[in-house]
Amino acid sequence: MIYNLDLWMREIKTMEKIDHIAIVVTNISQAVRWYTNKFDCKVNYEDKSWAELQFANIKLALVLPQDHPPHIAFIDESIENGTKHRDGSESIYEHDTFGNIIEKIKYEKSK
Repeated sequence: MIYNLDLWMREIKTMEKIDHIAIVVTNISQAVRWYTNKFDCKVNYEDKSWAELQFANIKLALVLPQDHPPHIAFIDESIENGTKHRDGSESIYEHDTFGNIIEKIKYEKSK
């Protein structure tokens, strides 16, 4: 039996990519210090309202409860008319059927 590899490869769907998980903390700088002391990660961004830590396989966002909801974010290049963020990304929030907050996010293409 001969398989058409090209046809078979086109039928394989690409899995969704989790961009980041956001957890609520009460103090951004203390949380950044705690996570970077306990784990091998680097700080991608930090200000008084949120921080982003880069791990080998995922990003972890540290957020304040009054500024951002806890959520899980998936890359979705099909987003239109979402909220524009200062880093150039665009996103929308929705809930899954269990009440968890899902963010769909896309980033500006590099030029």
